Formats: sequence, structure tokens, C-alpha cells
Amino acid sequence: ATCIFILMMHLLLLALLCCAPVFGGKVLVFPLGGSHWVNMRVVVEELHSRGHEVTVLSPIDAWYIKAQSPFYKSITLNSSSGFSKEDLSLFTAHMVQLRRQESLKSNAEMVEQMFENRTLMQDLKDSNYDLVLTDPAIAAGVLLAHRLELPLVFNVRWTVQGEAHFAIAPSPLSYIPIPSQFPSELTDKMSFMQRVRNMLVYSYTRFQIWYTADPVLKPLVHKYFGPDVHYMELFQAADIWLMRNDFTFEFPRPTMPNVVYMSGFQCKPSRPLSKELEQFVQSSGEHGVIIMTLGTLVAQLPEDITEEIAAAFAQVPQKVIWRHSGKQPSTLGNNTLLVDWLPQNDLLGHPQTKLSVAHGGTNGLQEAIYHGVPLVGLPLMFDQQDNFFRMEVRGVAKVLDISTVNREVFLQALQELLYQPKYRENMKRLSELHRDQPMKPMDKAMFWIEFVMRHRGAKHLITESYKLSKIQYYCIDVAVFLLTLAALSLFMFMKTLTVLWTALSSRLKTKQE
Repeated sequence: ATCIFILMMHLLLLALLCCAPVFGGKVLVFPLGGSHWVNMRVVVEELHSRGHEVTVLSPIDAWYIKAQSPFYKSITLNSSSGFSKEDLSLFTAHMVQLRRQESLKSNAEMVEQMFENRTLMQDLKDSNYDLVLTDPAIAAGVLLAHRLELPLVFNVRWTVQGEAHFAIAPSPLSYIPIPSQFPSELTDKMSFMQRVRNMLVYSYTRFQIWYTADPVLKPLVHKYFGPDVHYMELFQAADIWLMRNDFTFEFPRPTMPNVVYMSGFQCKPSRPLSKELEQFVQSSGEHGVIIMTLGTLVAQLPEDITEEIAAAFAQVPQKVIWRHSGKQPSTLGNNTLLVDWLPQNDLLGHPQTKLSVAHGGTNGLQEAIYHGVPLVGLPLMFDQQDNFFRMEVRGVAKVLDISTVNREVFLQALQELLYQPKYRENMKRLSELHRDQPMKPMDKAMFWIEFVMRHRGAKHLITESYKLSKIQYYCIDVAVFLLTLAALSLFMFMKTLTVLWTALSSRLKTKQE
């Protein structure tokens, strides 16, 4: 009996040693809706699965964010974010310029209402959260974290001022192209004229910030954080930046110690398809399947374009699965299946899938890279053109202009990617690079979120550069000081030479006399 007891104690001790300590933190999440919420939700669900208590704070018009969920508690603000589904759908349908300043104003009004709601703010303080996780494409979560004096973690690719690297890391314009909503088609190898173009694009983005973001956010931050605080200082003070890309997508560039790359964190092996969808896929035989989806915003294109695309699809031997709503094109072929929704990740990972037609959203591109599927691009808006250009220069995609696409152009692009092996080989190589990491992107993201919880921040990783003025950052004051010193030294030297020369001349003249 004694031996059995000792054996059981040893087994119990071994079990305790093998079990990792569980740290259940409290995370306050302030997300952005739409496709941004799609990837934030993946992080939220993973946090929940690891024993953390998650509370999602969102405006009343945040779309895709459910008020009830088994993965998080929900606090719904009775105010608008300025990013409603109806507004963005209208923008998509008409392809007009988004009035960003109006959205920023709505966002600022939401922040003011939140800060002035003393009951809400006191409840948030009393909840003793360990950190705030937010998407810095809007300012609300950033300002809330500083108001509550909590550590701050970003799920990021964009801030209110543009691509996130430009807010935190050195970004020389000589070899770092500016991502923008209109195609610049620049890489990290630029000629003189391309560098001129890059500088002009940068200047234009600075003008946009001055015209849209500054007038709204500066007064708001001055009101609640003091007249000496610039709103970007609050962004730059974030503890960890979980960056939703990596260098299979990004051009090589300087970065910072608190930037953590988690590209593909939402990607996972494909799951079995439904019985009906699997039968359709298998019916494609040796030719395989093409899938087409244009993301969360676009379920249908103008009728004339869908007619041309459908006609091109009808001429290929592959089967086609197309996420499309609205009127069925009259040119639709027997090989094409129209669906209201499709399991994109599961289809991309299916061995029968040969090609994907996509709009160029970051999530979809990362899933295509993960599964090694070449792309035909139909970019529509925002950063999609720039995203697809990055894929095109890597030889894994063919990009078309949605305004001029017709059945001949579309069919030629399909055939080029289907029958030229270089596209699939290049994408396979990109997929291998993307997957070859020391730890999974999601595990990396979770480690750093929990790191911030354990240590109440990561201040030792944050550079002090954001506290410097532009004059200090670029050492303009030092250069002026040194130039002034050099000029004074030169002046004194010349003055001394003049005095000596005058004295010498006077003595020589005296001797001669």
C-alpha cells in the first residue's frame, strides 16, 4: 500500500510539473467592424480559449459584431462609429470617394460621449482590466486605453494616418514605397523618377492627414489629454503592435522591437466541405476548380461586368464557385455555381482548387499565400490595388482593371495563370517561406498579449523617439548648432588672419620707411 501511495504521489507531482501555469487576464477590446472584426474575432476567440475574460466594447452601428457571444461579454455604446454597413455598402456600389472626415467626426463624437458618461467610465475603471486590445484604424480604443491608464496592444495594419510602420519605424522614402489607395506601383528598388513619385505620394498623404484627421483629432486630444499632447503620441506609446503582415508580403524595411509580425494568424488547415459542395468540386475531374469572392463588402458587381465575367468562366473547362448575389448573368455557363457565401479557407485548401479570383483584401491574400493558390486580382478600393501589386511583382498574381475588364481580357488572365506553371510554383515557394516560422503566428500573438498582462506593459521595448519634435528627431537643431559653431570658428579664424596680416603689413611698412 505504501508503494502504491508513493507511486501515486510521484505521478501527481509529474502531472503538476507538466501543466503550464494558467493566467486568466481581463482584456478590454475596442474593435473596428466589417472585415477588421473578422480577424479581431479570431484573436478574441483564441484569448477566450486560453482562459482570459474578454469584453468587447463597440458602437451601436458596428457591423458583424454580435451583442451576444459565448466568447466575450459585450458593452454596446449608444452612439455611431461613422463606419456603418449601409454607408460602406453605398460607397462600394457607387465607387465614390469615402468622406473620411465625416467618419472621423462621428468617431470623435463617440469618444466624447463615452468619456462624458461617468457611469460607464467608472464601471470600466472598476473592472480592473489588464490591457486594451484595439484596432488603431480608429482612434477610440487608443484614447480609451490612455484615459483608463491601461497597457495598450494593437491588432494593426493601418492607423488613422495610414500604414502602421510609418507611425512607429524609420521609413526612408528612398526604398520604402508609400502604400496608398491609388496604384503607385513602386517596389523597394526605385529609379530617380520613381523616388520623385514616391515623394509626391507621401506629400499627398500628409496633405490628407492635415485636411481630414488633424482638424478632428487634435482638438479632441487637447481637450482630454492636454494642449501639449499630439494624438499620434498616444498611438506611438502602444506597448505592442501585432502586425497583420510579414516579409513574404511586405518589402524589406526597418522595424521596431515592439512590432510583432503575425501574418496568417487566422489561416488554418482546410476542413471538409459540405456534401453538396464536395460533390461539385469532385465533378471537376482533372481540371479542378476556380473560386471567386470579392470579400465582405462586395457581393455583386455591376451587371455589365458580371455578364462579361460569367461569359469568360463559361469558356474554361474548370468548375467555378462564385460568391454572387443579385441577378443571375444571362451568360452563365453550366460549369459555374453561384452561392451567397462560400467557405473561402476550406476551398483554398482543397487540392482541386487551381485559382482564386479576389479583390485584394489582406485576409484573403494571406489565406491564398498560406494554401499556395495563385490569384487573379480585381481590386476595387482602399489598399487593394497596392496589395495586389505586391503579389504581382512576386509573380503569383495577375491584376486586372475592373473598369475595363471584358470577357477576352478576363479569359486570357485565367488561362495564363492556369496553364503557366510559374505562377503556381512561385506561390508554392511563397507559401513555404510564410509557413517556415519558429512558432505559429497565433501563438506568437498570444505570447505577447500575455506578456503585456504579466508585466503591465512593455515599456522597455518602446522607443523614446515619439516624444521628440521633428527638429529633434532629424537632429536639425544639432546640425544648425554645429554649422553655427563651424561658421563662428571660420569667422574667428578669418578675423585672426586679417588682424595678423594687418599687423604684419604695418610692421613691414614701418621698416621700409
